[in-house]
Amino acid sequence: MTTKVELFTSGACPQNPGPGGWAHLLRKPGKERLRGGKAKHTTNNQMELVAVIKGLELLKSPRIVHIITDSRYIIDGMTCWIAKWKAQNWSLNKSGSKQVKNAELWQKLDALCKIHQITWEWVKGQSGHPDNERVDQEANRYAKAANA
Repeated sequence: MTTKVELFTSGACPQNPGPGGWAHLLRKPGKERLRGGKAKHTTNNQMELVAVIKGLELLKSPRIVHIITDSRYIIDGMTCWIAKWKAQNWSLNKSGSKQVKNAELWQKLDALCKIHQITWEWVKGQSGHPDNERVDQEANRYAKAANA
C-alpha cells in the first residue's frame, strides 16, 4: 500500500426520496478521474454511500485512501456507529427490532474499507472547498438528469 489517493464524494437527491445522483473525484499522483451516476428512486443518504462505494471499487489494489466528504452520515457511520451496528447484527437496538437503514450499502462499504487503509475527513458543504464543490455540482447534475 504505497500509493496514496484522495477520494472526494457527494450525493444529491433534491426531492429526497426521489431521483438522485452521486459523484466522486478520485485523485492519484498525476491523474484524476471524475465520475458519477444517477438513480430514479433513491435517497440522499443512499447516493452519499454509493459515491464512496463506486470510488473505492475503482481501485484495483490496496491503497492508502483519504476520503473527503461533506456527509456527516458517512463520517459518523464509519467512525462512530458501524461497530455497534455490526455487534447488533445490523440493528439499531439489541432486540433487533429496528434495522439499520441502507444496511446492504453499509456492508458493501465496510467490506471495501477492509481492503484499503482509510482516513476520513469531513468538509462543510457549500463552503467553497473547490473539490467538494466540484463533486457536489456533478452529483446535482446527475440528479437532474435522473429526473428528466
